[in-house]
Amino acid sequence: MKNIAVLMGGYSSEWQISLKSGAVIAGNINRSFYNVYQIIILEEGWYYLDSSEQKHFIDKNDFSITVNDEHITFDCIYNTIHGTPGEDGIFQAYLELLKIPQTSCDSYQSAITFNKRDCIAVLKPWNITTGNHIYLNKGAAYNAVDIANKLGLPYFVKANRSGSSFGVSKVYKTEDLDTALNLAFEVDTEAIIESFLDGIEVSVGIYKIDQELIVLPPTEIVSENDFFDYEAKYSGKSEEITPARISAKLTHAVQEQSKRIYEVLNCKGIARADFIFHNGIPHFIEINTNPGMSPESIIPQQIRATGKTLEEVFTAVIENTIKYHS
Repeated sequence: MKNIAVLMGGYSSEWQISLKSGAVIAGNINRSFYNVYQIIILEEGWYYLDSSEQKHFIDKNDFSITVNDEHITFDCIYNTIHGTPGEDGIFQAYLELLKIPQTSCDSYQSAITFNKRDCIAVLKPWNITTGNHIYLNKGAAYNAVDIANKLGLPYFVKANRSGSSFGVSKVYKTEDLDTALNLAFEVDTEAIIESFLDGIEVSVGIYKIDQELIVLPPTEIVSENDFFDYEAKYSGKSEEITPARISAKLTHAVQEQSKRIYEVLNCKGIARADFIFHNGIPHFIEINTNPGMSPESIIPQQIRATGKTLEEVFTAVIENTIKYHS
C-alpha cells in the first residue's frame, strides 16, 4: 500500500486550526488503499505522532521516519498546513528538492497566492474585478486622511500574508487606522488596506482532476459579527449556507470566475476563492490554497452538497497528485 503523510500544524497562529483540518483529512482517507501518517510540523520539531502518542521525528534529509526499526518514506504528502511554511511555498520548495509529490500548489504558485498584494497584482491584467487597495510595509510613512479619501470609510486593514482573519480590522474612523495597522503588523511586516464592498459574501471551492476543473457550490457567509472574523469562522458566530442564496446566473458567474482564477494562477489541489457580490458583480477578495478542512470549515460542506464524500475527493486528489508528479 502507498504511504501517505498528512501534514498539519505550521509556524503561524493558524497551527491549531491546521491540526483540526489534518485530523479530518486523516480520518477520511481510505485505509484499505493507504497507510496514513499524521505528521505534525511545528517550530519545536517535525514528527509523526503514533496511536500511543509516541513521537517519531522526521529525518529531514529525505523526509522519512523510522518506526519499530522500519524506515518509512512517503508516496505522497497531503499538505494541510495553514500559513507558513506549508502554504507560502517554503515547505513546497523543500519537497520539490526531494522530489516528493504534495497535494497543494507548487512553491512559486503558493508564494504568490499566499501574498494578497502579489496575487491581486497578478490577476488584475486578466480583468479579475477586485476592490481598491493600498499597501504598506511596517515602518513606512502614511497619511490616514489621504487613505480615507482614496478608499472611503469604512475600509479593511489586513495582514498581507495571513489567513483565518488574524490581523484584520474594519476601520470606521480615520483616527482608528494606527490601531488597526498595529494589529496587522503583529502578524506580518506587510499590510493591505482594502476598500469596503457592500454585498453578499460567498466562497467557492475548486479542484482539478486530470484536465477537468471541478467547481463546488458557492457558500454564502452571513456573519453575526461586523465581518467574517476569527470568532465568526471558528466559534459559531456565522451562518454558512450551501448552496448560496443567489440566482443561477450569479452562481454561474462566480463559479466561472473561480475557474478562471484557478487556471490563471496555475493552482493545484483543492483551493477556495472568496468573493463579495458588489453591485451584482463578484469582486475577488483572496484565494486560499490550503483551505480549512475542520468540521466547521466550508470545503467539507460544499463537497457534501455535491453528493460526494470527503473520502472520494481526497482519494482523487491524492491519486491525481501522484499521477502528474514530475
